[in-house]
Amino acid sequence: MGRARRARRIAQTAAFGGGVGVAGLGAIGALSYAVLRVEAALARRIVGRRFEAPPVDAGRYGSASGEPIRIVVLGDSTAAGLGVDYPHETIGATIANGVAAFSGRPVEVTNVAVVGAESPGLDSQLDRALAETPSADVALLLIGANDVTHRIDRSVAVRHLEMTVRRLRESGAEVVVGTCPDLGAVESVPQPLRWLARRWSRDLAAAQTVAVVEAGGRAVSIGDMLGPVFSAEPETMFSQDRFHPSPAGYARVAAALLPSVSAALDLFGERTTPTRPSPRRGEGIGPVAKAATRAVAHPGTEVSPAEIAGQSRGRQGRWAVLLHRMRPAVPASTTDPQPVPHGLNPPTGAGTDPPAADPASSDGRMPSREDAPTR
Repeated sequence: MGRARRARRIAQTAAFGGGVGVAGLGAIGALSYAVLRVEAALARRIVGRRFEAPPVDAGRYGSASGEPIRIVVLGDSTAAGLGVDYPHETIGATIANGVAAFSGRPVEVTNVAVVGAESPGLDSQLDRALAETPSADVALLLIGANDVTHRIDRSVAVRHLEMTVRRLRESGAEVVVGTCPDLGAVESVPQPLRWLARRWSRDLAAAQTVAVVEAGGRAVSIGDMLGPVFSAEPETMFSQDRFHPSPAGYARVAAALLPSVSAALDLFGERTTPTRPSPRRGEGIGPVAKAATRAVAHPGTEVSPAEIAGQSRGRQGRWAVLLHRMRPAVPASTTDPQPVPHGLNPPTGAGTDPPAADPASSDGRMPSREDAPTR
């Protein structure tokens, strides 16, 4: 079964309140369980000094006066900022400073993230967030890693995430979710745990993306964004516990999330003039499950709700737009390519799948980098 089908099935099961087995591990068998237990014990032994608690980053950012933009942060240790020493080094604080600079307004941060949190714990975090900030402008969520390492049923994890996004949207907040990071990118974790962790992480991230978009939020792929850089510069990118990011690592994640948070707040007028997806960058509009599958392989990719001819759904489910806000290089060209990749232009008939103007895209998949003209 492909990742797009698995993501769709997990999200559908979550919507109906069912289960698909503990983190999808049923097929691995007792022997694999035993191997994983040993490997996990070894991984824990090589982790360095542990941090007692993350810094408290709640408060006001920016020097401007006036009505503040209100940001609430929910999630796990990454959202809380475990691994840094100072409040201004967390993801929430970094994004708040960026939003304050772009908007010319102060930013108020409420951080209710909990170290070690799993997706079912989002319910209590949300209650606290709404009590402290009932009219947030945007909510930022980072969750998923502990669902994988603690073997939480993926459909249960996704259901709680979707319910959290829906409640936040009903409260009037825009929502940006950083999906499950690729735990297979942590080189200190030995094989075969790394290989399995990568598969589970990406499957969960894809299912999270489907659920978030269905609930009206924006999902941003974290993926293995930190893996290659951590491998090259572990002393710079890892914190002292050799597992959580350092201030430089958190800044890299914040850089991927800030454009989506800014777009959600309409700081650059996208509601009036929406960003048009570029097929030359592998962007486009298509079924959400296929967009989710592409996103997990390209860190920094945003997937958000879209419409075609006034319709939010087609034969293959919810429409979604995929944007590389951390954009790859665009091939040099004096003119745009003539063929239009699948899904960029609305079809003439509402509620149908968009026509495939480009034969290379006629199988219904999201346009890819391979579909773009080469240099």
